[in-house]
Amino acid sequence: MSTRSIARCGVCVALLACSAWVTVPLGLAPFTMQTFVLALIPQVMGPRESILTVAVYLVLGACGLPVFSGFQGGVGTLLGPTGGYLWGFLLGMAPAAALMRAEALPRRTRAAMAGTALLGVSYLFGTVQLMGVYSLSAPVALASGVLPFVVPDVLKVAASISVAESVNRALGAAARD
Repeated sequence: MSTRSIARCGVCVALLACSAWVTVPLGLAPFTMQTFVLALIPQVMGPRESILTVAVYLVLGACGLPVFSGFQGGVGTLLGPTGGYLWGFLLGMAPAAALMRAEALPRRTRAAMAGTALLGVSYLFGTVQLMGVYSLSAPVALASGVLPFVVPDVLKVAASISVAESVNRALGAAARD
């Protein structure tokens, strides 16, 4: 891995941590800006770097650094009610990154599909863990842990598409210098 890739991963880990700190309590799971950054990552980095970035973020959080929402950290957060969303971020990054490589599709279409896949996997794992920790039925877990977030998350994915174009232009210019 090049020094440039390592630096980009580090910047994206920092962005993930900062985006988690933008938190609005909303029922069982908080509203954060993480989905914006998560949707941005596979659009500006390769598949390996995208997955590595989220893995490093989770390891830092598991070690106790306050990188999760509400300045939380530790294994307890990963095993707690909202930990499934965090695991979903990692597991959802693989299909998201793979979709960004489907060059037969227009870039914006790939980005929208990648963001949707990332959200779907995160919602799935988050719902399952909410159900397990709180002994909730699937409809109750979906109503409290997914439905309030769908529209804001779709808007964040859409915003990430425009931001990624600017980032890629800037990174392309930096690579040429």
